[in-house]
Amino acid sequence: MNEPATPDKSANLKALISSTHPLPPLQIGTRVAHLPIVQGGMGVGLSLSGLATAVAAEGGIGVIAATGIGMIEPDYYERPLEANLRALRKEIHKARMNTRGLLGVNIMVAADGFLQMLQTAVEERIDFLFLGAGLPIKNIPVTLIREAGVSVIPIVSSGRAARLIFKSWEKLYRDVPDAVVVEGPRAGGHLGFKPEEIDDPAFQLERLIPDVLAALREFEIRSGRKIPVIAGGGVFTGEDIHRILKTGARGVQMGTRFIATDECDADRRFKQAYVDCRKEDIVIIQSPVGLPGRAIRSPFLEDVSRGVRKLFRCPSHCLESCGAKEARYCIAEALDNARQGRLWEGFAFCGANAYRVTSIVPVKDLLAGLRQGYAIASFVGSVKTECARAAEKMKILKNEYGLTLARVRDGLRDEFRRMSGENRAKFRDEKARLREKLVRIRREYLDAKARLRELNAQLNGLGSAACPQGA
Repeated sequence: MNEPATPDKSANLKALISSTHPLPPLQIGTRVAHLPIVQGGMGVGLSLSGLATAVAAEGGIGVIAATGIGMIEPDYYERPLEANLRALRKEIHKARMNTRGLLGVNIMVAADGFLQMLQTAVEERIDFLFLGAGLPIKNIPVTLIREAGVSVIPIVSSGRAARLIFKSWEKLYRDVPDAVVVEGPRAGGHLGFKPEEIDDPAFQLERLIPDVLAALREFEIRSGRKIPVIAGGGVFTGEDIHRILKTGARGVQMGTRFIATDECDADRRFKQAYVDCRKEDIVIIQSPVGLPGRAIRSPFLEDVSRGVRKLFRCPSHCLESCGAKEARYCIAEALDNARQGRLWEGFAFCGANAYRVTSIVPVKDLLAGLRQGYAIASFVGSVKTECARAAEKMKILKNEYGLTLARVRDGLRDEFRRMSGENRAKFRDEKARLREKLVRIRREYLDAKARLRELNAQLNGLGSAACPQGA
């Protein structure tokens, strides 16, 4: 039995692994993010310049959410569109002042003032436009976007949606977007799936990624450039990142993990709701905008489920699908109240893994942990592959050893008796070669077994599952 590694040895091994198995960079067009991690754009007011700057400064892609961003302005209820545009411009300016890293803006296609917000982000020469909650097809100012050097990244939930966007862009603009985010049903907030699809294995992220990759292949060929796929929805650990990148995705989008960080732009009481929630506290709700959403259970939501109608102001028709006249509450107002820490007057959207959040940490520490988790998963994967090869080699060598030994002991002895004197000298030479082969096979067998023990000890030092012991 292998003895467990000491804490010092384990720490040294983890440090070595982190340096030899780094996260790969993510290239989108001519820009390269040192980490293949996109911080999800979370409205209302959760991911502003504070969070985006921190992520970008560490080598990821920081994203400012444009949805409801004007609610941080004092005149939002009097001039909602102007407040949204002003706040978006301010937050981009703040982020640019504090980092030279890569920044994006997330804009909902179905939002009121979509094109004005898009144009504002382009005027500010944001690096990336993440366009979700609808298909960004018609009236997109592609020429203006390209002149500003901005990359466009649609957010989709299927390969069919990706193909439709790219075919339409080819036809209308003789161009295609620069990358795609595919979001699975374990994401937070509004979901692009029917309620019955959320837990259906056929719609889980690992099944969606190959579909989107296949949909984009023809456009990569015709455009002559790589179109990376970024996957999100339920990505929580470095091990998750490793698993997702193995599917062919080039990056991941993470939202929930970045809420419980010091730099997240929400009130600390909002962040604490993630730390305090249990698995059974995470529920699927039907939003006033006509979509299912994932949220943390709260007294506010319990009131709504009982039919209580909350008083609210509706300054603008935020989303085309919103049934404000029949709604029991305003989704934007409820989310803004929660963002400010007034959770009794609203609720928190969250991803399926929110219950796994245990503390509020700096973005730097979070990303360091994700890097180490990825490195260990990458190392363990390579070691387990080597273990399997070594075990298979041991099996082959053992069989070969047994057959060769039987031939030496039995078959050759009988054959030797039947030989004439003149051939016996040649046969002795053959017998010697076979014995040398036996020695070599046994040496290789013992080396393979020793390597398995060494690999097993390394994995034990990481607290991982041991290698197969082989023959």
